[in-house]
Amino acid sequence: MTLDPMHLLLGIAAFAAFVLLALLIVVIVNLSRRSDERGERAAQSSHLDAELAELKGRLQTVAEISVSRQSELTRSINQRLDSVTHRLGHNLNENAQKTSESLSKLNERLAVIDTAQKNITELSSNIVGLQDILANKQQRGAFGQGRMEAIIEDGLPRGAYTFQPTLSNKMRPDCLIHLPNAPDLVIDAKFPLEGFEAVREARNESEKKEAGTRVRQDVGVHITAIAERYLIAGETQDTALMFVPSESLYADMHERFPDIIQKAARARIVIVSPNMLMLAVQTMQAIMKDVKMREQAGLIQKEVTYLMDDVHRLRDRVLKLQQHFGQANKDIELVLTSSEKITSRGRKIETLDFDEEAKAQEQAQPKMPASARKKGKVAAKANGNGKQPDLIAGE
Repeated sequence: MTLDPMHLLLGIAAFAAFVLLALLIVVIVNLSRRSDERGERAAQSSHLDAELAELKGRLQTVAEISVSRQSELTRSINQRLDSVTHRLGHNLNENAQKTSESLSKLNERLAVIDTAQKNITELSSNIVGLQDILANKQQRGAFGQGRMEAIIEDGLPRGAYTFQPTLSNKMRPDCLIHLPNAPDLVIDAKFPLEGFEAVREARNESEKKEAGTRVRQDVGVHITAIAERYLIAGETQDTALMFVPSESLYADMHERFPDIIQKAARARIVIVSPNMLMLAVQTMQAIMKDVKMREQAGLIQKEVTYLMDDVHRLRDRVLKLQQHFGQANKDIELVLTSSEKITSRGRKIETLDFDEEAKAQEQAQPKMPASARKKGKVAAKANGNGKQPDLIAGE
């Protein structure tokens, strides 16, 4: 089949027209879409402008609020800084004052510490001197003698003791106490301390054992010497006192060396510390006082008899004085009665009140019998007047 070119051209032209129409429709649609999009964009743009304006207003409000809050925050911070600065200055002043007071107290305490340090230095020097005294046997004996003499002088009256006396065997004890109606009591104050110092300075068992042996030997020799020198029958007591000038040393002896205490007891030697010697002195003082009381018992009884006689005389005189006071009271009562009567009469005279008194006297007078009335009339006629004599009742 052959195609007609005319028809073909028409078909092509129709197709081209259709294509052009389709393109035109497409273009129109696109333009309408673009116009719609532009309207939408314009609407969106206006909406965005409104939102931007609102956002701008909000931002301006927020800026104003932030500025006001920042100013308030700045003012609050300044106020707080001022209060903190004031408090800090006040606290600094208080701390400075307290620090100055603490420093002044510290200076006072340092002064006290300096004084205490000086006292400690002096005490240490005194202790060193005491150690020197205790190291020297003669000075140690003088120290023990002085302490023993101080205890004896404080506890006993003068004449009841003698220091460094001479016995019949030419021996001289440290002290002799004169007991009433009994031989004298001997006190020895020379105590050996070298062995005890060695015991304290011992570092091992062998040294301690050696020092203990020395202590037992020295003290045993001293106990024997006291018993042989100072125990004289009929002149001194059969018991003597050995004075130890230290309480700690006395305790060490009882704790570490009981055999020495037993040996001294067998030798009739009593080891005493300062406290024990003080107790013994007080006991002897009580004994002396009791003996003196017994010696003066007769005189005391006589004085008591005189005192009782004086008491009886005082009682008799008090009784007599009581009687005088009783009589004086009675006299005073009579005087008061008379004064009351005088006062009442003076009051009646002052008020001229005599009728009542006369009536009272008539009522107080007893009635007279007829014979007495007749005698009264006769007596009245004899007197020459017709009046009866006054009859006054006795008071």
